[in-house]
Amino acid sequence: MQIPGHIDPVTTGTVPLRGGNRVDLVGLTRDGIRAALEEAGLDAKAAKLRSKQIWHWIYHRGVTEFDAMTDIAKAMRPWLTERFIVGRPTVVTAQVSNDGTRKWLLAAADGQEYEMVFIPDADRGTLCVSSQVGCTLNCRFCHTGTMRLVRNLTAGEIVGQVLLARDALGEWPKGTMASAADVDDEDDDAGHYIADGRMLTNIVMMGMGEPLYNFDEVKGALKIVMDGDGLALSKRRITLSTSGVVPMMARAGEEIGVNLAVSLHAVNKEIRDEIVPLNRKYGIEELLAACAAYPGANNARRITFEYVMLKDKNDSDADARELVRLIKQYKLPAKVNLIPFNPWPGAIYECSSPERVRAFSNIIFESGISAPIRTPRGRDIMAACGQLKSAATKPSRAELDRIAEEKQAALG
Repeated sequence: MQIPGHIDPVTTGTVPLRGGNRVDLVGLTRDGIRAALEEAGLDAKAAKLRSKQIWHWIYHRGVTEFDAMTDIAKAMRPWLTERFIVGRPTVVTAQVSNDGTRKWLLAAADGQEYEMVFIPDADRGTLCVSSQVGCTLNCRFCHTGTMRLVRNLTAGEIVGQVLLARDALGEWPKGTMASAADVDDEDDDAGHYIADGRMLTNIVMMGMGEPLYNFDEVKGALKIVMDGDGLALSKRRITLSTSGVVPMMARAGEEIGVNLAVSLHAVNKEIRDEIVPLNRKYGIEELLAACAAYPGANNARRITFEYVMLKDKNDSDADARELVRLIKQYKLPAKVNLIPFNPWPGAIYECSSPERVRAFSNIIFESGISAPIRTPRGRDIMAACGQLKSAATKPSRAELDRIAEEKQAALG
């Protein structure tokens, strides 16, 4: 069954940056919006009311202009416009894959670039969201890992990706929910409220960056996304992926409570040290123990292990059997996502053959553990897993080697 909703034509261009000295309300909590209104001069009672109304318009209705907030007095809308904005990332380029996957290259107010990807399926639509500009890690199979970390994205920039995706998918509710007493006469023709079906049903924090190295901003953003009076996406439909930042995993489970995915990719120290150098700081045993202790993990909410299939590196029958042994040793409620390697310019690995991937999957399935093979999506526009990277950065091989050495030194 197809997800209901409208997909707009994809456009490529630049959205003018707005704001100047005005405060962007996207990413602020309710209390943050109320405090911003009070600081701008509203009394406490009025600020509390207006913050509730503005929150609804931003996160439930997708409105970006105060003039469209029909239950706020017309005389007040210019006052808000002079002091605040409801921002969106600037779209630098937007692409559509032959398989329907969509990728946006976005720019922040300071010009820094990052990417997000929307993957439509028959029964769901998944938005892959970035948490950093670049990445502090150096996973060898990942294109983003060849970038230096420029900075963390703010909660507003993370939430802004979700808002922009809903804009592009045309799925905000239509019409007005304001009562007749609240709506000015000129707004009487705004139409009845219609809540369209959603195409964007799931979010994965698997874009550029390591989410647990930007914990506070990711937490703030996801709290807004999950808020029942706004975007209202269930925590069961949100997955946070980590390369294994062990000290933050328990906090993620306790304070955010979303599904956990772990970039495992190898079953022994030697290979994982190479593929995911963070393993030299937090080893496989420590990582799996943290998975076993992850709050809320059970058979209904299994931990996902991501495993990229690299030819003659981590794809043997022995590797599959060791993966099964580790999952059972730590009594993990888990499934394994097998990801055929997605090539990118300068990559040193090759993808395992389809026959090898199927054999690997069969061994895991026969042990009673789910091991689906992920179908590559968006390869033709470099939107597949491990391919995200700002197009503005094209370092030489020598520069890539220097970046890798710097990151490894930082890991200790």
